[in-house]
Order: sequence, then C-alpha cells, then structure tokens
Amino acid sequence: MPPVDGEATRQRAGLPLDVVVWTIRASEFAIVVASGLLASSWFVEAFGKGEVAMYHRVVAITAMTFAVLAEAIGCYDIDAQFSLRRAWQRVATSWIATALFMVTLGFLLKASDSVSRGWALGWFLSGGAMLLPARGAMTIWVRRLKRNGTFDSRVAIFGAGPQGARLAHYIQTHDKLTITLTGFYDDRQDGRVPRRVGGLPVLGNLSKLVDRIREGGIDQVIVALPWSADVRLQQIVSELALTPVRIRLAPDLASFVFASRPVVLLGEMPVMTLFERPISGVDAWAKAIEDRVIGGIALVLVAPLLALIAIAIKLDSPGPVLFRQPREGFNNRPFFVYKFRSMFHNRSEVDNIRQATRGDPRVTRVGAVLRKLSLDELPQLFNVMQGNMSLVGPRPHAASTRAGGKLFSDVVLSYAARHKVKPGITGWAQVCGWRGETDTEDKLIKRFEHDLYYIENWSIWFDLYIMLRTGVALVTPKNAF
Repeated sequence: MPPVDGEATRQRAGLPLDVVVWTIRASEFAIVVASGLLASSWFVEAFGKGEVAMYHRVVAITAMTFAVLAEAIGCYDIDAQFSLRRAWQRVATSWIATALFMVTLGFLLKASDSVSRGWALGWFLSGGAMLLPARGAMTIWVRRLKRNGTFDSRVAIFGAGPQGARLAHYIQTHDKLTITLTGFYDDRQDGRVPRRVGGLPVLGNLSKLVDRIREGGIDQVIVALPWSADVRLQQIVSELALTPVRIRLAPDLASFVFASRPVVLLGEMPVMTLFERPISGVDAWAKAIEDRVIGGIALVLVAPLLALIAIAIKLDSPGPVLFRQPREGFNNRPFFVYKFRSMFHNRSEVDNIRQATRGDPRVTRVGAVLRKLSLDELPQLFNVMQGNMSLVGPRPHAASTRAGGKLFSDVVLSYAARHKVKPGITGWAQVCGWRGETDTEDKLIKRFEHDLYYIENWSIWFDLYIMLRTGVALVTPKNAF
C-alpha cells in the first residue's frame, strides 16, 4: 500500500533483505556442520569405528559442497525467500545433490571404504530432517517481516507523467517487491502535472528531491522520463549522482509491454530479449537425435502393422494406400505430410480442405477405424525420418482449414508462431484433449495456447512424457473421427 502524505517522512530505513539472506546462509551451513559433527561423534562413541578427525574432514568438505550447490541451485534467490514450496524444493535438491557428489567423490578417490555407510546414511537423514524444518521456519519469519515492511526501501519516482504512473502501478501490483513508494517529484510545477498520480502525491521538483535525500528520507530514486529526452535525463542524473542514493532508470513506455523479458548485455549495452529461437543449438541436435532414434525404432516395430493396414485399405475401397497433403512446417516452409487414406479417393481434398466431422460420408469403413485410433497418422514416421516433422510438436494444419468459419490465421493473428518448431505426430494440445474438429474459435485458441506452452517449455523429458500420454490417449480415444 502506498503511504499517505507525511507517512513517508516518518518511515525509517528498512532492514536490507541481503542481511537476512546471509543469516539464512550461515544458519544452514551451521546446521550441516553441526548435524555431521554430532552424527560422527555419536557413531564413533557407539561403535568405535574410525577416527573422529577423519569424519570431521568429511563434514567440512560436505558443508562447503552444500554451500556451493545451494547457491548454484538458487536456495538464496529472492523468490525462494518468500515461497515455502520453492524453498523446500531447492534445499532438498541441494542436499540430495551434495550427497550424490560426496558418494561419487568417495568412489573416485577410493575412500568410500574408510567411511561408515551407516554414519553417512544417518547423517543424510538427520541433516535433511534439520534443514527442511529450519528453512520452513525461516521462510515464515521472512514473510512476516516482509508483510510488516521491514525490508522495504524508500523509493521516489522522478517524473509524474504516463511513464512514471505506469511504473508506480507496476510496483504497487507486484507483491514480491520490497519497495515503499514515497511519492513523485517533477520539475514541471506549472500545472502540467497533477498533484497526485496513482494515489501518490507529487511532492516537489528536483531541488526538493535532493533536499529530501539529504535529510535521509529516501533510499532510491527511479527516473521515469522518456528516453528520447536525453538532454534532460543527463541533467537530472548528473545532479542526483552527487547524492548517496541508488539511482535507476525506468524502462520507456514500450518496455512495459515486455516487462517479463530478460535483459542481457550486448558488449556493455543492455538489450532486452523479446523472443529466443526455441529448440536451437544443442537442444536442436538432441531433438533431432531423439526423432531419428525413437522414430526409427518405432518404424521397425510397427512395420507389420503398416502392412496389415495397407492390405485392409486396398480391400475396403479402390485407390492408393497413402495420401499426401500439403502442410506448412518449420519456418512456414511447405511440405507434404503422409497419411493412410481414410476417405474415398474421389472425395479426398488437397486444396480447400474441410476438416472431417462426426459421421462424415467421405470416410471409408476402414478409415473410420483408423481415424478413431489415430492409426492413419502412422506414415508420418516417414516424415520424421525425412526431417520435416518431429515425433512431438504442434500438429501440422492445412492452410485452408477453418475454425468457426474463419481461417485459423484470422482467428489467431499470431498463429504462425506455431511454426517456430517442426510440426509433430503428437503434441501437448492433443494429449490434453484438444484434438479433432475445431468447429469453434475457442477450440482453436485452446489448441494454440497449448502449442505455445510446449514451444516455450520444451525438454527431452517433456517429449517423453507427451509420448507416454499419447499411448494412454490411444487406448481411450476422444474427439477423433
């Protein structure tokens, strides 16, 4: 909540969150050391196995390993201080990774026989039993301090225009920020700026801001002026630079649209990454290997089934066994997708394709069974081996298909974003139930949202999970006809 007029003046400087985080670091390091020392002392006293000094050396190495891994895994990142789930997850991961590292190190150094397995297992369990409750208590404590405003730094915004107003709204609506806004300052005091902006007062010009800083009432200043006003920006920043506070430059108005995008350094210049190329570099090689290896194995395994289906199609109705249709693939490049023919050959469509509907008269008897079990898609394994499709990805749609009477690209203007990756035989949308006829715009939008989620969250494990879900979906087919 923003402070009322005069409240910011009385507010004291908050406790830096870094101090509390360092306290948590030290506490968890001490817990690891203490649990190890207690376990080793008790074990040697009870069983008389090994030297206490040797166990103490193992404890020291383990504690330092845990400290490094916990830092790398993000146990002490800001988001882990306010979320009990994230805190426990990262601490547990760090402790397990530490145990695995020590086991591997002992094996490589051939020193594992010198350490009792009973002691190691007992320390692992007791250390974890102490770490998790301790982190839980500290997280609850930190969250209580945050609610009381203990960590809040007193921040003034210079610039009461639209950019400053949007910045204030962004800060006020993000509860993870440890900020108390004291108000706005602006040189334009001739009626061009209102007296209050977004519930916060406009307290004066640059001189009054400097005076307030000198009084010790402000910890940080965020300059929220258009970046095009570079001369004015330099004048203001040069004067504020003489004061002992942190000075930051707010993003320009357009940047708020992409506020969640990461900022990277291009040389020494920060630039915002709007979109990464998905599944690139090593990931692209990994996915290509996955497609070729699993696709090749699948093709060999289903070869007898392919032959039986081909015979059934030939016996059921005249015409070719396979059917080719044009599709748009990766980077909007056209290719021909292979399918078993499931319709009468004189009713199949290549251009102006209409999606099949329930009870469609164009579908043959064998074709109805193939479509219901999705077996008509099996020849797309040849597309995978050719490299123009993947096992998992957004399903390739014909350019002429429609949803609710509209072309797909007219329903979703960014529909082409699905083509950032290769299309797949199966996909996240399909295993989540968004397959079959897209007779309404809502169905297409849901399918599109699931496709984008897959693109942004791709991993080998995600692909394997989707393939497993596909096998389950084939046993209980829905929305396929």
